[in-house]
Amino acid sequence: MSMDFRGDPASALLEVLDPEQNNSFRDHYLDFNYDLSQVIFITTANTLSSIPRPLIDRMEIIELPGYTAYEKINIATKHLIPKVISGHDVEGKINVSFQKSAIEKIIKQYTREAGVRELERQIAKILRKTVKKFIEGKTDKNIVIKSSDVESFLGVPRHLYSEVNRRDAVGIVTGLAWTEYGGETLEIEIVKMKGDGKLKLTGQLGEVMQESAQAAYSYARLHAKKYGIDEDFYKKCDLHLHIPEGAIPKDGPSAGVSITTAIISILSNRKVKHNLAMTGEITLTGKVLPIGGLAEKLIAAKRAKITNVIIPKKNEPNLVEIQDEIKKGLNIILVDNLKQVLDYALK
Repeated sequence: MSMDFRGDPASALLEVLDPEQNNSFRDHYLDFNYDLSQVIFITTANTLSSIPRPLIDRMEIIELPGYTAYEKINIATKHLIPKVISGHDVEGKINVSFQKSAIEKIIKQYTREAGVRELERQIAKILRKTVKKFIEGKTDKNIVIKSSDVESFLGVPRHLYSEVNRRDAVGIVTGLAWTEYGGETLEIEIVKMKGDGKLKLTGQLGEVMQESAQAAYSYARLHAKKYGIDEDFYKKCDLHLHIPEGAIPKDGPSAGVSITTAIISILSNRKVKHNLAMTGEITLTGKVLPIGGLAEKLIAAKRAKITNVIIPKKNEPNLVEIQDEIKKGLNIILVDNLKQVLDYALK
């Protein structure tokens, strides 16, 4: 939300949404008064970051999660594809259908969004190229778009999700994150080298995530003996923690359990189970606090073919609201504290 030659929408909304200042509005062009005292204003935004704080304070925020991949497939099948076919006036002239695997490939490799606008555009692009082929006599009237056809229509995939670790390893942990585009897996790596106790953090980590790493480091120092770690390790070695895809900013407290597990793993030389992802905020005393975006994070785990997921015990009520289709095939481990996390994750 920004000011331009047409005016400042934030200032206008600030006045209109404050009944103490304005309960009516006069349209000078129509020379007419509008009573605003009984009006409910509904506004939408893709992100809150660009909305001024005073304006947010005058609103009741209702956060709507993005569509899951399962929901997008259903929306595409039942609404988008018929809409695009109708809009291009080819209904009855050619029969175009999309296999589920083709829609899934478009969603995963050619779109990255919470909604379905880009998905609709990609479907329309495929349809236009299909119609062109039909007109040129290169295909018959009945056309089925398969997964293997998508690349020939849309080109090289634009979005490829990073591969997660497929073997037990020391100092490598798969975390789960939530973004405005949905859930993502985070591959957290850590190495140890001679030094004097420095903790280096790279991968464009935000301030909150850096603080989580510092809390995890302090927890490791406090409980070193319990996990068979030299209590003077901080005098002898440096740790370097990195989260790949450094061009993408990362922030939030929910990587706390993952970072702690990575630190304890590298210091104790114990491997972390590979078929495991985790999310949760931590405290210095080892408590695991609830997180947001649980459904999106579980979807990210399924997409990465991970079947074991550690989440905070306090998020258990949220599981009831998540579709069974998302939870199916996942072994969800509920934890209250870091001891439970480490007992399960480390070999």
